[in-house]
Amino acid sequence: MAEFNRKTKETDIYCKIDINGCGKSTINTGVGFFDHMLEALSKHSGIDIELTCKGDLHIDAHHTVEDCGIVLGKALKDEIFPIKAVERYGNATVVMDEASTTCALDLSNRPYLVYEVNVSGKVGEFDVELAEEFFHALVMNAGLTTHIINERGRNKHHILEASFKAFAVALRRALIKNERLGIPSTKGIL
Repeated sequence: MAEFNRKTKETDIYCKIDINGCGKSTINTGVGFFDHMLEALSKHSGIDIELTCKGDLHIDAHHTVEDCGIVLGKALKDEIFPIKAVERYGNATVVMDEASTTCALDLSNRPYLVYEVNVSGKVGEFDVELAEEFFHALVMNAGLTTHIINERGRNKHHILEASFKAFAVALRRALIKNERLGIPSTKGIL
């Protein structure tokens, strides 16, 4: 179990996760759609997430979303590394009605993000461009190589939800225990 507090002039965040949980979450960031996405991430990854954020929402949701990604990423890194006895790689395609998004990831400890989700505008009050900011902050701080590619879709809500769920399922698959692999790298360390 990993626990983090992060307080800046823009946000005050508390996060606790358990990667061996069952997908229970208590999320309150003050950004409704983002809370919904983090709940989906928790449920479909099987990771228990408790996360609260008091952010400068009177400006906009940018600092809240990005900083939650930073904290969640740091918590994941603490839980995942040093890596051993897991599959390491995971991928998933998730459909939400007309939308289809694929995520492939590697618990590489070498952060990199490819994000090809071409949407713009808002879902409710949520600026959809913030999803990329969240994933960038998360994977950079967690040490994950992550590719999120949207193949099709029209509804922004469906496209973003499929993206969060695809990431969650790929992460769950990468974290599956496999004692035979030991440290899953020919280098002997990740």
